[in-house]
Amino acid sequence: MQFTSLTHSPDIELSSNLDGIKKEDNLIYRAAKLLQKKSGTHLGGKICIQKNLPLGGGLGGGSSNAATTLLAFNYLWSLNYSQDELSNLGAYLGADIPVFVKGYSAIGEGIGDELSSVKLEESWYLILTPNCHVNTTEIFSHEGLTRDTPKQRIAPALEGGNSKHFLNNCVKNDCETLVTSLYPEIDEAIKWLNQFGQGRLTGTGACCFSRFDSEAEAQQVLNEAQFKFKGFIAKGVNLSPAIKKLNEAKGFATDQ
Repeated sequence: MQFTSLTHSPDIELSSNLDGIKKEDNLIYRAAKLLQKKSGTHLGGKICIQKNLPLGGGLGGGSSNAATTLLAFNYLWSLNYSQDELSNLGAYLGADIPVFVKGYSAIGEGIGDELSSVKLEESWYLILTPNCHVNTTEIFSHEGLTRDTPKQRIAPALEGGNSKHFLNNCVKNDCETLVTSLYPEIDEAIKWLNQFGQGRLTGTGACCFSRFDSEAEAQQVLNEAQFKFKGFIAKGVNLSPAIKKLNEAKGFATDQ
């Protein structure tokens, strides 16, 4: 996503490489309009959307774009809302928007909007994109979804530099068993990843991923995957690129 210009009319204009999504249904547009309504500003803007992440992949692309919209327009419109205020506003649109507004690695509790900062080892991730689309509403309303998993005290488990062990061995996605039973393409991808490390589901899917210590390891497995699956690699960071860019624009130091 790229902001091309600030406008002095209240119009929010979007140009996009996506087809079939109404402007009014786009989280970027909804976030901008919500911020306009809260602030009472008469300013607007033009936004260019270059979609790279797969639609419906469970990777938070729409939520991160909405968060970036709140952060950027807060700055461009000189509204001076705090991150906490923007986070609370974003939660009206989606439970995972606050973590992108805050922009740091965090433990999420409640519905995911109660955040506690945590420092994680920066790993590399291989993400596979099975050729299917998971209906999130269907998964959350399905009678087969596990709903009684005991709560874990996550913060103590991450103390003392133990994040790698915790992420590898203690994290569980309650949606995974159900989703893999309903979508054989996802089940196949996770089982394939299990040859090289712990294969996991992203949210309700459809993407699957595995963690690696280095870019070279992740790239080697991706090279093998390309005979059977589409995918890409990404580096995990403790501070989001959006926050770093915003800090640079404000003249702040960007320290991870």
